[in-house]
Amino acid sequence: MALLEVKKLRKSFGGLMAVKDLSFHVESGEIVGLIGPNGAGKSTVFNLIMGSLKPDQGTVLFKGRDITHWPTYKIVDMGIARVFQIARYFPRKTVYENVEISAIPNEIFVRAADPAGKTLASCVRTGLCTNEHCPGGDRCTCRTELPGMLPQGGLRRLELARAIGTDPELLLLDEPFAGLSPAEVDEISHLIATLRDEGQTIVLVDHNMRGVMRLVDRIVVLCFGEKLAEGTPEEVARNPQVQEAYLAGGGL
Repeated sequence: MALLEVKKLRKSFGGLMAVKDLSFHVESGEIVGLIGPNGAGKSTVFNLIMGSLKPDQGTVLFKGRDITHWPTYKIVDMGIARVFQIARYFPRKTVYENVEISAIPNEIFVRAADPAGKTLASCVRTGLCTNEHCPGGDRCTCRTELPGMLPQGGLRRLELARAIGTDPELLLLDEPFAGLSPAEVDEISHLIATLRDEGQTIVLVDHNMRGVMRLVDRIVVLCFGEKLAEGTPEEVARNPQVQEAYLAGGGL
């Protein structure tokens, strides 16, 4: 059984069909890339999976359960987390506190003990804590820095740390390379690959084809809300329809 199954999903806004009869699946432990030109429906698909939009028809199954009409908070509790393109954080809270808040289930704005060290573990795993021998004390860098002090790549690490702090089985990454320098793209790519090697299942949306192609196991190509192609990066790169619709006749 696939971890995530999207079946015949359809969503329209007025006369515009944003997603049309879309079906794909995600197996545990793999990275699936969702690509397509602007307006192809990628963000709408993420919104439908997370419950922030409801489909006109079709179903979303997670671990075999129909979550199509579940509220977002329940979907998060079930084990899906989303990382947005634009970082969202509490500017007056430290980096550690921002991650800590996400690790408190169903207790918004309540400060709770963290006996398992989930918060510190998330900071260390994502490289937010630069002292690898840090015991989690007050001198830890992630306990003293504010998010506004972080570079763009650091903010992306913060978003990833907050997401994995919820212990997700499935991670949705919405343009994780957007706005990053080439060096930062390499760093975040390495981090995503490390998470995958640790068993994290990921669906990735991005326009940086170099970053996507070297990370994903499979690619689903969208064009005007419909699935145009699906396969390995090599298969998709050779697909004439993809080259024409997405790359104006060029190669990936």
